[in-house]
Amino acid sequence: MITFNIAQWRAWAPGLASADDWHQWSRNPTLLPASDEAPDVSFLPAMQRRRLGRMARMAFAVGWPLAEGYEPLPLVFVSRHGETPRTFDILRDLAADEPLSPTQFSLSVHNAVIGLWSIMRGSTAEMTALAAAGDGLEHGVFEAATLLAEGAPAVLLVVTEEQPPVAYAQWIDDVPFPYAVGLLLTPGNDWQLTLNADAQSVAAPRWPHALNLLQALNTGQSACQHPWNKRLWNWQRKH
Repeated sequence: MITFNIAQWRAWAPGLASADDWHQWSRNPTLLPASDEAPDVSFLPAMQRRRLGRMARMAFAVGWPLAEGYEPLPLVFVSRHGETPRTFDILRDLAADEPLSPTQFSLSVHNAVIGLWSIMRGSTAEMTALAAAGDGLEHGVFEAATLLAEGAPAVLLVVTEEQPPVAYAQWIDDVPFPYAVGLLLTPGNDWQLTLNADAQSVAAPRWPHALNLLQALNTGQSACQHPWNKRLWNWQRKH
């Protein structure tokens, strides 16, 4: 069991940029239409913005405001699938015997986002990139909890997934739309997270775990459960 506080949160998806947008979505969660929309990251210099794909822009859009006033701030970045559009472009170039772009390759690796974050914020705080399964959110929270236990006053947790190319539809079916969720975690006992080995009695959730938690935060739920494989994660909030 671990305990922590969620001091602040931010989230982004196409058409859902503000807290009010997410409050409304949480009361009636629906699938979003396909969109090429990307979040506003005008707080970054233009030369730096050009290097960011949409997934990185999503991570920066939710994480940057949460990090203000917390320096140095450890970062835990979680994505199950990573930069699938970028890696698909690389594979397509390989299939066509086209020369590969060193920039495309360097920005396709799973820890590219935290590398860019470190450079653009000038931060040398501890940072971790996790490629977890369907319960990546919980693994990220555990990683953040260890950093809090070691004395960090706060830890930034960012969970984000990009819409995969259509060619991956047969294998990637857990990204309903592009999204990013940022949580600023601090020491405390407002939230309690425990793990149970019996997940058979709980129906599979409709939405990814990060979106389910966001719904709980916005609707005042005191508890929620996230089953994955044989693991059942129990979230409990104090009133």
